Amino acid sequence: MAYAAEPRPWQPFLDRDDAGSRLGLALRRPLDAAMPRDRQPWNGRGRGIGRHGSRSQDHVHDDGAGQRFAPTANALVLGLARGGVPVAAGVARALGLRLGVLVVRKLGVPGSPEVAFGAVASYAGKTAAVHLERTVQELRRHGYGIEELDGVEREERAELARRQALYVRTPQQAVAGRTVLLCDDGLATGATMHAAVSVVREAGAAAVLACVPAAPQAVCADLAAVADRVVCLQPWPNLRAVSEAYLSFGQVGDAEVLARLGGSEPPSDGSGTPKR
Repeated sequence: MAYAAEPRPWQPFLDRDDAGSRLGLALRRPLDAAMPRDRQPWNGRGRGIGRHGSRSQDHVHDDGAGQRFAPTANALVLGLARGGVPVAAGVARALGLRLGVLVVRKLGVPGSPEVAFGAVASYAGKTAAVHLERTVQELRRHGYGIEELDGVEREERAELARRQALYVRTPQQAVAGRTVLLCDDGLATGATMHAAVSVVREAGAAAVLACVPAAPQAVCADLAAVADRVVCLQPWPNLRAVSEAYLSFGQVGDAEVLARLGGSEPPSDGSGTPKR
């Protein structure tokens, strides 16, 4: 499978800044805007795998079915908060596009919050939730009740609202009729990116690109069914944790998110180390 992958052997990302710079560089090459859902499957050339799953070899798509994506287009880069914001900042800088934030929250399994059974996302007054049905069914078989899982979702929706209020001080950019580049620092289950795609679709985005430095191949394939384009620099056959693709993968805090959205570097703790 090819998803605009970097040439092998893959080099680890130094940190999220490095990942954003490398992802932005890849996206500066000509990319085709995805076709609307009612158009025919990809049949020209174009690196990556589109919604319909056709494989191809390079970045040129010339059947005339869709318009080209270019850095000068009226596109918008949205970072999935929190970890995706530094990556999105690098992409926006490389492409000369406006940066925004999309707040997402993973729905973690009670007792094992690192394992997702879904996600919720919010943008411009709209909210979308995605549940991993096979995971939910497995949890039910192991004795987790619907009330318990619903309780997790209520808590995460409350945190989603808190972060939305903190990060978004002015009305968010309209996405209706625009190409939206959704950026995260990597994918594990793909639940948060799936929720992000859903919420910008609901808001009227014309085309949605899911852009990440690293993710499991299988998750990229699943996302190709909902996003117009999946751009992944390193689609791993087996990626157990996103941190495996990085040399430095510290926590991203609210202060850094706000600094990035304000166009500045993350605040320092006085020793030269950014606050996370």
